[in-house]
Amino acid sequence: MKIAIFTNNYLPNVYGVPMSIETFRKEFELLGHEVFIFAPNFPGYSDENKNVFRYPSLDINIRFRLPLGIPCSRRMDKILEKLNLDVIHSQHPNLLGSAAWKWAKKKNIPLIFTWHTLYDQYTNFVPFVPQKFAAHWIIKNAVKYANKADAVVVPTPSVVPIIEKWGVRNKIFPVATGVVDKEFENPDGEKIRKKYGVKEDEILLLIISRITEEKNVEFVFEVMAEIASKKENVKCMLVGDGYLLPKLKIFSKQRGLEKKIIFAGLISERNEIKNYYAAGDIFVYASKSETQGMILTEAMYAGLPIVAVKAPGAENIVESGETGFLTKEGKKDFFKAIAKLVENEKLRKKSGENAAKIAREKYASSICAQKMLKVYRQAMKNQMI
Repeated sequence: MKIAIFTNNYLPNVYGVPMSIETFRKEFELLGHEVFIFAPNFPGYSDENKNVFRYPSLDINIRFRLPLGIPCSRRMDKILEKLNLDVIHSQHPNLLGSAAWKWAKKKNIPLIFTWHTLYDQYTNFVPFVPQKFAAHWIIKNAVKYANKADAVVVPTPSVVPIIEKWGVRNKIFPVATGVVDKEFENPDGEKIRKKYGVKEDEILLLIISRITEEKNVEFVFEVMAEIASKKENVKCMLVGDGYLLPKLKIFSKQRGLEKKIIFAGLISERNEIKNYYAAGDIFVYASKSETQGMILTEAMYAGLPIVAVKAPGAENIVESGETGFLTKEGKKDFFKAIAKLVENEKLRKKSGENAAKIAREKYASSICAQKMLKVYRQAMKNQMI
């Protein structure tokens, strides 16, 4: 099968969508399929993969660097005209998503659309526009696009009723992004703990996230800070970057927690991230904008118990009482859940073991890739009828 993937966000960014694309691409290619990526040009970055093609872009850096693809290019048109594609998979409803729709229609092949994001949670990235208006426009546009596609993919079942309520009438298929087993082989957590001075008997609370408003990082950070100040044997580590980072560092300094809270920054090397997971003892997460929570399945794969706010994505992944705890978005509830795991080593260990087992059974990348290919084949079959 020849598969074209169109995306507005790709390498060298290492956030959710690019990592999802790379995970599926690698698995598809292992199974003998050919994958072509169409993404915005990222000035200063060179692709190693010969099947990555870049549309011209505007290099935008408002909240974080995200070049915006311009969906008109004679060079891309010539490349696409020559490709004998079987299916086009769009990751976004706008910009290069419009190019994906155009070429699917022109080649008379299925268009698959993954609804990655609860778009109303991302209106803070639209400057100079009232958030309510921006949310309405973004959702309306995404619904219209989804209903033109041949199939809509969502990463977790909890998203289905949300987008149906918004107006999606198309067939929706839940398919999670899997975890690549090889990327988690032989982790060295001790190296990271030693680097940042985390002692063997100290419990490390870990969060890996973009440090931005829609990830609800301030909420989880304040709870982490409170528990770190009250528990002598607890330290906290934030891995990631974003426009809220300076504010969190000031907060840490004001509370006198510089020795208890570690800011590790953005880890761009994919083979290094497993070591940070392995360094942690409890993974904490409070995002309400997720549709899939890839970061949660990775943490589980690494054997970490999870404390997360009950929200789309997380509620389908974390089995409360088995692999950690889901809580309401209240600091008191979130604090209690973390404290329970901090104070009970046996429970912490058992929850981590359960998490690793479930992650391997449900979220291995090979299993998820087969599910996605099944969606492709069904869409191709339906188009032939």
